[in-house]
Amino acid sequence: MHDVRGGNSVFTEQPASKDNAENIELIQGLGQTQVPSAESNIHAMTIVGQIEGHMILPPQNKTTKYEHIIPQLVAIEQDPKIHGLLLILNTVGGDVEAGLAIAEMVASMSKPAVSLVLGGGHSIGVPIAVAARYSFIAETATMTIHPIRLTGLVISVPQTFDYLDKMQERVVRFVASNSRISTERFRELMFRTGELARDIGTVVVGKEAVNAGLIDSVGGLGEALAKLRSMYRGES
Repeated sequence: MHDVRGGNSVFTEQPASKDNAENIELIQGLGQTQVPSAESNIHAMTIVGQIEGHMILPPQNKTTKYEHIIPQLVAIEQDPKIHGLLLILNTVGGDVEAGLAIAEMVASMSKPAVSLVLGGGHSIGVPIAVAARYSFIAETATMTIHPIRLTGLVISVPQTFDYLDKMQERVVRFVASNSRISTERFRELMFRTGELARDIGTVVVGKEAVNAGLIDSVGGLGEALAKLRSMYRGES
């Protein structure tokens, strides 16, 4: 401790605490401060980048692996300390079966789930977004609705078309049964021409997704957390 005396005032230099020293190190090294930890009964899960299925994507791709997400959902369902799930999406889509597996898990949970689309919730991200009991979308966030595509080796036989059609029907039925949009309206958006370059489909932004019946409300983090709290507390 060092005293600097001048006139009637006394300045005392206090030794830096361990926490303060750690904060200084974080600011100098990483440009960030330490986030205070707090107990929470809400679990936040992110679905970002490309949803990875049975095939491993290149290392430069930012991915969400379904084999990581599914065990987390099982743990959330069983943990008595967790009262609700906040699902945050910013995804370009990805593997159809992996995305549907995640969506089915979220939809079948007994605990309330609220989804929030930030940035984008494209392609197979649409079923995941609507799987929650209540869904929000940021005002500037987008959702792309388009038909299912096959990559890799495709055998040109009628059975291939039938398989593709059944997969697509699974997505249509799931979205229609977990949102306010009808199957006819969803197919209309899926097969619309002239909106996407070199493709068919539709891009909806913020309020347009709500008006179409896909998403429940336009909102952000505060609204999503408030809604989730009211749901697990049994409020209207």
